[in-house]
Amino acid sequence: MILSAKDKAHVLLESLSYIKKFHNQTVVIKYGGNAMINEELKNCVIRDISLLKYVGLNPVIVHGGGPEITKMMNHFGKKAQFVNGLRVTDEETMKMTELVLLGSIAPQIVSLFNMNDVKALGLSGKDGKIIEASQRDKNLGFVGKIEKINTDLITSVIEKGYVPIISPIGIGKNGESYNINSDEVAGAIATSLKAKKLILITDVEGVMEDYKNPSTLISHIKKAEAQKYIQSGVITGGMIPKINCCTSAVAGGVERCHIIDGREYHSILLEIFTNDGIGTMITA
Repeated sequence: MILSAKDKAHVLLESLSYIKKFHNQTVVIKYGGNAMINEELKNCVIRDISLLKYVGLNPVIVHGGGPEITKMMNHFGKKAQFVNGLRVTDEETMKMTELVLLGSIAPQIVSLFNMNDVKALGLSGKDGKIIEASQRDKNLGFVGKIEKINTDLITSVIEKGYVPIISPIGIGKNGESYNINSDEVAGAIATSLKAKKLILITDVEGVMEDYKNPSTLISHIKKAEAQKYIQSGVITGGMIPKINCCTSAVAGGVERCHIIDGREYHSILLEIFTNDGIGTMITA
């Protein structure tokens, strides 16, 4: 569809109120799913986030990398094991995780922002003790739970005009590394930064009453309703930790959380700058 000049002007005017509302506000984006794998989607998402930066928002990116970590493990003949959705992480797997997240994925994201003339800086959660962590369960090895988020380094990076690209690795009391769920990291960082929005980019349209039927999308869930949906079986599997992440964030002061489909082109822009929005919104 080709828009006329008047239609384009209308779109810009519709977005103006949102640009004013979110100017100089922090938006934390969990970047994952197919939008990290498909090259065309990857470029589209980074361009969209670059636009956010240019119109005055402060995006903070927390990225995942599960498929790439599994691919590296397979390459070295190591089989991935999961317990309740968490990767069993021995010392060797932890080293592979850091190599993939810090040595491959984060630099790729930084390069894509540079191509859009946006300054970005890759950070490990260990840098500046951004993510202080402890062992979640000895049976899981180096899988961490967040003890504290320190935002000084993130804030300094934002103030200098950079987009922080944060890898979900925490640091323990003895300097050891911990692999942490990226949704959990994004929620904790959003809360600590008092972000205006938390956006989780996924491979589904949002929360649906019938996951096989997109027309049953639930566009808005209040915090008090979330556990009812979980108990009734509407929210299941990998969506549970995402919803829990969002409810914790809104309870901690984040105004709104959104679960959106990264396979939908310009889904971030549709959510932030249009009246209709997209995906599922969670509020307090």
